[in-house]
Amino acid sequence: MSTLQGKIALVTGGSRGIGRAIVEEFAAAGATVVFTYKASSGPSEELAAGLRAKGHTVAAHMSDASSAPDAAALVAAVVAEHGRLDILVNNAGITKDGLLMRMSEEDWDRVILNNLKSVYNFTKAAARTMVGQRAGRIINITSIVGISGNAGQSNYAASKAGIIGFTKSIAKEFASRNIQVNAVAPGFVDTDMTGALTPEQKKAIVALIPLRRTARPEEIASAVRFLASDDAGYITGQVLCVDGGMTM
Repeated sequence: MSTLQGKIALVTGGSRGIGRAIVEEFAAAGATVVFTYKASSGPSEELAAGLRAKGHTVAAHMSDASSAPDAAALVAAVVAEHGRLDILVNNAGITKDGLLMRMSEEDWDRVILNNLKSVYNFTKAAARTMVGQRAGRIINITSIVGISGNAGQSNYAASKAGIIGFTKSIAKEFASRNIQVNAVAPGFVDTDMTGALTPEQKKAIVALIPLRRTARPEEIASAVRFLASDDAGYITGQVLCVDGGMTM
C-alpha cells in the first residue's frame, strides 16, 4: 500500500459508499482524515469513532459541499488545526435520474449544484493553501457516465463530464505550483446509490462489463489512494477509469 503517512486529507461526502471507502483507505495508509457529511450525523460519527478506536486520526464535519461559504469555512478550519492541507478528494454527489422530457428544472439544478459546483467550491477554497505550500493533490470523483453518457441521466452525465473538463483545466493552472489534479471515473460500483436497481437491471449492466462483475468501493478507493500518494508524483490532468473495462 502506498503510504500517506503524515498527510492531511479532506474528503467530501465521506459517510457512505465510495467516500466511506476512501476515508477508510486513507486512514489505513496513515493520513489524518477530515471528511464531510450533509445529512444524518449518526453513520458519520460512528465511522470516525470506529477509525479512531483503531488508532487513526479522523474527524467528521457536517458541511454542504454545494455551499461556497461552507467549503471555505471547513478548509480554513482544517488548515487552522493542522497547519496544512495535502490532499483534497471531491467525492460528494447525488443522482436525480429521469428522462429529459420529464426532468424538472429543480432536479437539473440540484445535481449540477451538488456534483459540479461542489468541486469548484472546495477546489477554490483549498487552492490558496496548496499554492502557498507549493504542493498538493486534488482527486475528483467523476464517472464513466461523464465519458459515455447514459439515457435518463443527462443531468448526472453533464455534471460528471464537467468535472473532467474542470480537472484538466485546473491541472494546467496548478502544475507550476507542484499541485497534481486528477480524476477517477468509477464504473458500476456496489453502493447504496446503486442498491435500488432490480436484479434484472444489475444483470443487464454486468453483461456490459468485460470483467463480468461490479466493483467494490474499496477498489475505487485504492485508485484514489494511489493518485494521492508520492507514487503518482508525475501524473496530472488524467482520468483513471476504474470500470472493469466498460469504456475501453
